[in-house]
Order: sequence, then C-alpha cells, then structure tokens
Amino acid sequence: MTVALSKLEMDFTGIKFGIEFESRRRRQKMKIAVSACLLGENCKYNGGNNYSEKVKNYIEGHEVIPICPEVLGGLSTPREPAEIDCGIVKNKDGTSVDAQFRKGAELALDIVIKNQVELVILQSRSPSCGVNTIYDGSFTGKIIPGQGVFAELLKKNNIKAIDVADIR
Repeated sequence: MTVALSKLEMDFTGIKFGIEFESRRRRQKMKIAVSACLLGENCKYNGGNNYSEKVKNYIEGHEVIPICPEVLGGLSTPREPAEIDCGIVKNKDGTSVDAQFRKGAELALDIVIKNQVELVILQSRSPSCGVNTIYDGSFTGKIIPGQGVFAELLKKNNIKAIDVADIR
C-alpha cells in the first residue's frame, strides 16, 4: 500500500526527522577536536583567542580535545601573522614558516587519529585551520576559497571537519 503525503506533510516529516536525528546525535557522546582558540585558549598569533559560545554549546556533553597545530609545530604565542602564499605559509615579512605549520598539522592529525575523533571544529580563515576560506597571502584581509594546512590534511584523511562559522 502506497501512502501519498502532501508537500506540507513531507516537509514536516523531514523537519521532524532532522530534529530527531539531531537530538539523537546530541545524546550520543562524540569525540570532537576543536581549535583551542575557540575554547578560549590564548594561542592565536596575537596572543588572544577566538572564544565561541556557539562552540561551547555545540560540544556540551561530548568528549573534547583542544588542538592548536601552530603551537604543536613549535610556533610561539604571540607570533607574527602568517598567510598562505602560492602554497607556502609565510609571515608578513616573507619568512617561510611552512615547515612549522606542516609539522604541527601532522602532529595534530596524529592526535585526531589516535583519539578516534569523529568531528573537528576549526577556526575560519586560519592558515592552519581554515576549512572553506583562507586569507590570500597579501596580508590585506582579502579572503579566497581554500583550506589551511591542517584542514587540508584532515580532508585527505577523510576526517570530517567543519568551520566554526557553519555552526548554528
């Protein structure tokens, strides 16, 4: 027997399913790695953080693993701002810090894999953590499509990463 649903009933059913699915996901304890700066850790290039109340609410009840690839790579806090220019991470003065960024990304990936992390929440536009966009390397604030070094590594390893801006 086939049951025909009206468009309104289908929309409602889809919304109901989405709410039920989200509710179930929230009840199941997940392992989530989060850019440490989003949790209030002062590890940003300027010595500050990007604390996010949205992230705090999203991760509530889950096992959380703070992670900062830049610090893991040996960079100090504070440090010179860096951007990706032609595939190489450089400071504003042109000095390459690519090796530190890549080392930190590899170490962060190892932590994610060893802890069997299911989801990684990353800071927008970062040369390490940008998931959807990054700065263009000109240090003018121009944003382009692209990924940070760590975000790219996660993608290559089929590990789900989301940008903090995508959390509702």
